[in-house]
Order: sequence, then C-alpha cells, then structure tokens
Amino acid sequence: MRLFAIRDYRHLFGAQVIALFGTGLTTVALGLLAYDLAGPRAGMVLGTALTIKMVLYVVIAPLAAAYIDRLPRRALLVGLDVIRGAVVLALPLVSEVWHVYVLIGLLQAGSAAFTPTFQAVIPDIVTDESDYTRALSASQVASTMESLLSPVLAAVALTFMSFNWLFLGTSAGFLVSAVLVLSTHVPDARPSTHTKAWEKAAAGIRTFLRTPRLRGIMALNLVVAAAGSIVVVNTVNYIRDVLGGSQSDVARTLAASGTGTLLAALVLPRVLDRIAARTVMMTGAAVLVGGTTAAVTLIATGLATWTGTAIIWTVIGIGMALVITPTGKVLRASVGRNAIPEAFAAQFSLSHLAWLITYPIAGWLGTNAGLTLAWSVLAILAGAGATGALLLWPRHDGRGVTTAPATPARHAPSKDRSTLAKAA
Repeated sequence: MRLFAIRDYRHLFGAQVIALFGTGLTTVALGLLAYDLAGPRAGMVLGTALTIKMVLYVVIAPLAAAYIDRLPRRALLVGLDVIRGAVVLALPLVSEVWHVYVLIGLLQAGSAAFTPTFQAVIPDIVTDESDYTRALSASQVASTMESLLSPVLAAVALTFMSFNWLFLGTSAGFLVSAVLVLSTHVPDARPSTHTKAWEKAAAGIRTFLRTPRLRGIMALNLVVAAAGSIVVVNTVNYIRDVLGGSQSDVARTLAASGTGTLLAALVLPRVLDRIAARTVMMTGAAVLVGGTTAAVTLIATGLATWTGTAIIWTVIGIGMALVITPTGKVLRASVGRNAIPEAFAAQFSLSHLAWLITYPIAGWLGTNAGLTLAWSVLAILAGAGATGALLLWPRHDGRGVTTAPATPARHAPSKDRSTLAKAA
C-alpha cells in the first residue's frame, strides 16, 4: 500500500495504534478497578469518569490547538505519551474513588491534547489527496479494531494475570508510542494569524459557525452521537435485561456494530475518490436515522430479537463510518493550512460536546424512564441533526470558503484538484 511506504506516517500510525489499544485496555482495567473500590457503585464511578472525559475533551482540545504552533509538535506528542504512561502506571496504586477521578482527568487531558495534534500532523506528512483520504480511513479502522479487539485481548490477559498488570502493560505501550513518534520527522506547525491564546482557541469554533459545510458537520456530529449512544451506553442493559443474554452476547453485539464500521471504512476511500463527501455523509446520516428508528420500533413493540438487533447494530456501525470517515477531508478543504490545527481541535471538541449531550439521555433517562423513551428522544435528535445538516450545508456552498489543497495548485495533479473539489 503506497500510504504505508511513507516512513513517517507508518511510524506515527503505529504510535496511534499502540496508544489506542493502551487506552482500550486501560478502560477494561478501570472497570475492574472501579468495582474493586466501589462494588455496586462501580457503574456510577465509571459514569462519572466518562463525564470527566467528555468535559475535558470539549474544553482542552481548542486550548491545545491554541498553543500547537508555539511548541515543537514532535516533542509535544512525546511528552503527552509519557504523561499518559505515568498516569496509567499510578492507577493501580489508588485507594480512594476520588483518586481515580483525578488520574482519569490527567489521562484524558493528555488524550484531549494528543488527538487534535496528531490529526493536524497527518496532512503535512501525507500530501497526496487520495492517500490522505486513505490515511483518514486507516485511522478509523484502527479505532474500530481497538474497540473490537481490546476486550478480547484483556480477557485473554486476565486469564494469566490480575488486572493491575494490564495497567503496567498499557503504560509500557504509551512509552513505545513515544519512541515511535521520536523516530519520525514531524514538521512544526505554521504560525497562526492569531496572537492571543483565547482568540486562537475560539478561532476554530468561529470558522465552523461561519462556514456552511462545517455548520453541517456540527449537525452531523449530533446524528452520530445520538445513534452511537444507543450502542455504547445501552447495549449492556439491553442485551442482559431485555434479551436475557450473557456477557459474551454483549461482546458479540458490540462486535456487530464495529464490524459494520470496519467494513464501511475499508471501502470508503475508493468511494470518496468518485462521490462527493457531502453525498456520502448525508447518506450516512439517513442510515443512522433509519437505524435509530428501527431500534425504537424493536424495543417499543416488544418484538426484540437477536437477528433484528444484530442487523440494526450493524447498520448503525455503517452509518457512523459514512459520516465520520470523510470529516477530515472536508475540514482540510475548508480552511487554510495554518488553520488546520484549530479546525481539527474545534471538531474534536464539538463532536465530543454532542456525545456529552447524548450520553446522559441514553444513560440516565434510559435507567430512570426506560429504553423506549430514551431511544425515542435520541431518534428525534438524530432526525433533527440530519435535517439541520441538509439545511445548513447546501449542495453548492463553495462561496466564501478557503480551500487548502495538499500541495500548491500549480503542482497538484488534476485528479487531486477534482477530488478536492468533491469535498464541497
């Protein structure tokens, strides 16, 4: 594959994969640690930790982008890996629940700064437009594989060791990720036109608000979060309490959604070479609205079946990939090169803000008022987000949008320019 012939990208991708699996294994170990500390209150502990994660992602990512051009990006990525490794190493030493909250806050703060910085580096390393699209897809595949394989790897590891050893292993993984980043040549960010930190932090948000296609992406974030929350938050209770399944059944149901995402992400690079990103993303929104509506019908009618559930969860996974995978390409086509870090950081925060809205609906409303009401509200939000995206992102919205091709236009092959134009 031509993409992985790029040495710096290959090493950075390896660092991303190792860090992703480290985070996934930490999540499994954290659940066991929470039960060790809180027993029946473990769910509340994990829920609070997840809320802390979302809040930090929403707040810190824009601030990180504000300082990216003041720091060497390679040193920043390495430092964040080292910090996360140290935090994970300290987790098995805690004795109080509040210790968990503090350490998770530090861990997620590091992740909130690492992810937008990593995403902003990729366009400077992968300069061909079609290869960049494949790089976005590869990142999506890596995230999906982490969600599918981390629980399996953790289960295998726990047959031979206590969960405390998982923390040690994931800490080592973060350090390996840091070594891989050190082995790459990461160009420093171009100086931003904004001089004040808060001005730079808000610049990406303002860009979203004034750019039609990016306003559409803001609405699509809500569609993804509404559908995804059903899968992420409610699968366990739905499978165990409604269908009477086992923990293995929960894992298989989550795998169905992940498989849908994985399959769609694998074929999307070729699709995006031929079809406009807007068309693909709006199709994904329609798929997610259909999936959430089908889930509501399934639970409301009392006709929930294993086959129906597997199909709906797979459909939701496919829809999420159709919306998420092209997002980076649209961002890159909508801002100047020196504004890429701010745009990626803004999307990082805005997408997690959507999850911060939908997580409580799926979790708290689902627990207190039932899954039917919670899923109905989420389906309405998904429909509203899809409608908003259609209205906010006109079919032709190129006026007033600065396009930043991967290479100067006079050097860009005609294929790349036509592909970039499709992002609109």
